[in-house]
Amino acid sequence: MEYRILARDGRAKRAEMKTVHGTVQTPLFMNVGTVAAIKGAVSTDDLKAIGTQVELSNTYHLHVRTGDRLIKEFGGLHKFMNWDRPILTDSGGFQVFSLSGLRKIREEGVIFQSHIDGHRIFMGPEESMQIQSNLGSTIAMAFDECPPSRGDYDYIKNSVDRTTRWLERCKAEMRRLNHLEDTINKEQLLFGINQGGVVEEIRIRHAREIAAMDLDGYAVGGLAVGETHQEMYRILDVTVPYLPEEKPTYLMGVGTPVNILEAVDRGVDFFDCVYPSRNGRHGHVYTNQGRRNLFNQRYELDPRPIEEGCQCPACRSYSRAYIRHLLKAKEMLGMRLCVLHNLYFYNTMMEEIRCAIQEHRYQQYKAAKIAGMLAGDKA
Repeated sequence: MEYRILARDGRAKRAEMKTVHGTVQTPLFMNVGTVAAIKGAVSTDDLKAIGTQVELSNTYHLHVRTGDRLIKEFGGLHKFMNWDRPILTDSGGFQVFSLSGLRKIREEGVIFQSHIDGHRIFMGPEESMQIQSNLGSTIAMAFDECPPSRGDYDYIKNSVDRTTRWLERCKAEMRRLNHLEDTINKEQLLFGINQGGVVEEIRIRHAREIAAMDLDGYAVGGLAVGETHQEMYRILDVTVPYLPEEKPTYLMGVGTPVNILEAVDRGVDFFDCVYPSRNGRHGHVYTNQGRRNLFNQRYELDPRPIEEGCQCPACRSYSRAYIRHLLKAKEMLGMRLCVLHNLYFYNTMMEEIRCAIQEHRYQQYKAAKIAGMLAGDKA
C-alpha cells in the first residue's frame, strides 16, 4: 500500500491510496454492502456508474450466510460479487455490540448465537482474520469490542485493553495468513480500531498504543452509537491527532452528510454508513436543500427530478411524482431509484470535498454545504 497526502487545508487532508485492487482518492465514502450486495437492488455496475470507489462488506454476516469458505472456493469476494475495485471487510467486532443479547465475551474471543438459526459461532481475532483472508478483501479490520459509548469507566477500560491484546493477535495472524500459498490476497491490509466510548483519557491512551503498532490504517470506532453529535466531534478532536497522519483515518459507521463534513475537518478520510441506502428504501432522499420525504403528498404531481441538476440515474430520467407513485405502490424500482440517488449524492459530495481541500477553500465549502442542507426542503 502507498498512501500519499496530496493537499491539506487546516486539519482536512486530501490523499491518494494505492492498493492491490486499484487506487482510490480520499476523503471517500464506502458504499455499504453488508452481505456483498447494496440493499435496494443496486448492482456492482450501478456502483461504478455512480462513482463508488470502495465497497464494504461484513465478516460476521458473510460467515454466517453464505459462508466464507464457499466464497474462497469461488476465488474470493471480488470474483463472487463481480467487483474489481477495493473492498473493506468489517471484522465482526460491531456485532459484539449490536448482538449483545446473543453473545458472550471471553479473552479468547466471542461466542455468538446465530441470529439466523441459533447455532453457536465462536469468533476471536484469529478466526476473524481467517474469515477475512478467505474473503480476500483489500482491507481487513481488526477484531475488537465496541463498548457502549457511556458505559461504566472500568468496563470501557478493560474492554479497550482486551481490544489492544486482540489487535496484537490479529496482526500476528494476518502476517501468517499473508504468507500461505493458497491465500487469495497476500497483500491484504490491516486497519486497527480505536475505542474508548466518550472517555477522552481512554481514547487518547488507546490511540497512542495502536499508533505504535505501525498498522496500514487506523479507524475510530464506537461512535454514532448513542452519544450526541457534539460528543462525537469532541472525541474526534482529542483522538485523531494521536493517530498517524501519514496513514488513512477511518470513522466507522458515520454518518449524515453534516457528520462527514465535520469529521473531514478533523482529519478523517474514510467513511461508511447505512443511512443513504436505508433512508432511500423508505423514500427519504438527500439534496443540497435538505432531505426530502417522497411519500409527502406535495410531490404527487411534481414533474421535477429529486434534485434539479443532479446527474444520478433517477434524476436524469424520472420525476418526483413517478418515484412517489412507485414507493406508494411498493414497487422495488422506487426504492432502487432512491438508493441510487442517495449513494450518488454521497459520492458526489466526497468529490466536492476533495476538490475544496485541493483548492484550500474547505471552510467556505463546508459552511455553504451545511447551511443549504439545514435550511430544509423549500423547493
